[in-house]
Amino acid sequence: MDTAVVGNLGTVPLGGLAVGGGLLAWAAALLNFLAYGTTARAARRAGAGDRAGAVAEGVQATWLAVALGVGVLLLFQVLAGPLTRLLAGGAGPVAEAGEGWLRIASLGAPLLLVSLAGNGWLRGVQELRRPVRYVLAGSLVSLVLCPLLVHPAGMGLPGSAVANVVGQALTAALFVRALAREGAPWRPRPSALRRQLVIGRDLLLRAAVLQVSFLVAAGVAARTGTASLGAHQIALQLFFFLALVLDAYAIAAQTLVGHALGAARKADARRTASRVVLWGLGTGVLVAVLLLALRDVLLPLFTDDPDVLGQAELVWWFLAGMQPLAGVVFALDGVLMGAGDVGYLRTVTIGSAVVGLLPLSLLAGPLGWGLAGVWTGLCLFIGLRLVGVLVRVAGDRWMDAPATVGA
Repeated sequence: MDTAVVGNLGTVPLGGLAVGGGLLAWAAALLNFLAYGTTARAARRAGAGDRAGAVAEGVQATWLAVALGVGVLLLFQVLAGPLTRLLAGGAGPVAEAGEGWLRIASLGAPLLLVSLAGNGWLRGVQELRRPVRYVLAGSLVSLVLCPLLVHPAGMGLPGSAVANVVGQALTAALFVRALAREGAPWRPRPSALRRQLVIGRDLLLRAAVLQVSFLVAAGVAARTGTASLGAHQIALQLFFFLALVLDAYAIAAQTLVGHALGAARKADARRTASRVVLWGLGTGVLVAVLLLALRDVLLPLFTDDPDVLGQAELVWWFLAGMQPLAGVVFALDGVLMGAGDVGYLRTVTIGSAVVGLLPLSLLAGPLGWGLAGVWTGLCLFIGLRLVGVLVRVAGDRWMDAPATVGA
């Protein structure tokens, strides 16, 4: 919604959203171990019959989220200008627009991370409907406010940031209320926080390399031209959106595998892996077909600039083509995370980024490949990850990975 509403303001606001939004998304994705790591630990405890211990993981993850969120907020308040100028390729209207958006939107960083932690422990105890309601409540508030603040209220691009913060505040409040109703002690426990950081370490490093790769790709697109950056923003936001859709199988797999292994039921864990591969592949094929069929309907929703549309039509083929592969990759990521095999995931993701995404993105500029080069690198990145996770799940070692759960 942000991209569609802001895209109709022009290419400069859209580029500013790409820069500022990319930096905030980078921080959130970098710290997504608050959700995935918490799910793995809580699921193991819940599978062993210890719901109170699973909820306690949520309490400690929430404390960690608040601390890290304040750090992200301070970082962006101090360095918003230099970071947006670096990503936009120097000072100019796009960097200035991105800086203004980021300073406002970063106020929601602690709220966003608290929601990640809340998703984590609720998934771990196999309560998936409440997180949906909480996220939908905040998202709907943001969806309503965004077009109103950007256009009728005349706030322009900053209105998008304000709408995001308001929605995030509501979602975070709902997650905190759910945790409070469990009656768990709220005291932070340094030993538990340290154990959460153990599994978080590998996920953090994995996410760091992944997000740096996306930032490099955005930087290359920015230097290709404003139209290329706008098209890249549209396609990348759709990629992230569809990744979250396909990640539904990863979340289900993570929870079910964690419960199965916590109860020493390895055969159930393997059956779960087989099922989510089929669902991920089938859904990925369906998404690809829909993207190609609806291209001429969807693209005009984001922009009416002919140059941006021309670049976006090129990228669209890459976006659609990678979906079947991504469906399987994301599903098996969830399987390995639920098993606690995050060290292997870290290595595969970093290797795929270093061999596939980063080289092609960096070469796209000097060799004149443009967005086609950047998105070829992204497709190769997904393909290499697919090979890595398929090889791992075909064996048995992933089911014997350390549980990273302690009292």
